[in-house]
Amino acid sequence: MTVTRVLKKRSRIGNVMATGTHACLEDARNASVLVNVNGELLPRKEATVSVFDAGFLLGDGVWEGLRLHKGKFAFLPEHLQRLVAGAAAIGLELPLTLAELEGELYRTVAANGMEDGAHVRLVISRGPKATPFQDPRASAGGPTLVIIPEWKTPDPALYTRGIALVSVTTRRPSPKVQDPRINSLSKHNCIQACREAAALGGDEGIMLDPHGNVSTCNSTHFFHVAGGEVRTSTGRYCLGGITRQAILRLCHEASIACREADFPPAALVEAEEAFVTGTFGGVTPARSIDGRSLPVPGPVTAQVRELYQQLLEQA
Repeated sequence: MTVTRVLKKRSRIGNVMATGTHACLEDARNASVLVNVNGELLPRKEATVSVFDAGFLLGDGVWEGLRLHKGKFAFLPEHLQRLVAGAAAIGLELPLTLAELEGELYRTVAANGMEDGAHVRLVISRGPKATPFQDPRASAGGPTLVIIPEWKTPDPALYTRGIALVSVTTRRPSPKVQDPRINSLSKHNCIQACREAAALGGDEGIMLDPHGNVSTCNSTHFFHVAGGEVRTSTGRYCLGGITRQAILRLCHEASIACREADFPPAALVEAEEAFVTGTFGGVTPARSIDGRSLPVPGPVTAQVRELYQQLLEQA
């Protein structure tokens, strides 16, 4: 079997690979979306970057996932500020101003006739390299900008079925190793945790921080409820989640007991409910932690999700 035939076979399997918090309804329109590559709108099959691109070669770049809701990108200023902070942290100069980036985002979705029910990935890499080498000084041009829009609606059954969470051994790194607060293209750490969770039969892996405390999940932020109190990590070793911060703020405003702290793994057995947060799924309940069943959704989770849905309408 040739490499081409193997890749085609895998791509057909890949049509149903979105699971867990990214489970979504299949949409045939995605086969013909236009992708923005450095300002040029290209058909999906023609949207490519160089094999010498630093994003492809090294995972050198930053990205944001954005949700298009009723004609607007939800929490766009927060996402763009996070993008700026991440780019600054890795010494990457953005190719456009924030106003220009916003313009390109809306131009891309408009070209695809999108106003709602869409998810967009904004990617900025350090751009093409003169040779396959990690040193940024080996760059052969400016940054690469890619905007990938998709018709993507969360599977409604997710909120009644819930996801299975499992504890994994892959840990979140120290900022001295790789700052986990940066939305970097270098996702090896999270990929390893994802693979481990899948091998254990879970949808998401609960990861510990370098000190052995509960930190976050491999692609979402983790919350659990104990004694009516919403609990989550300090946030020192996880991505600065836009939805995570919104949930913390909503809990405080609604007088829902909420605490950010270091929780040991043993605290997970106290969980009466659990949920994860992210841009695509919003608030997704967990049906189990390490095989122990939880209500889907629990009363506090349902309340938090309702508050978030109300906020989304205003965003």
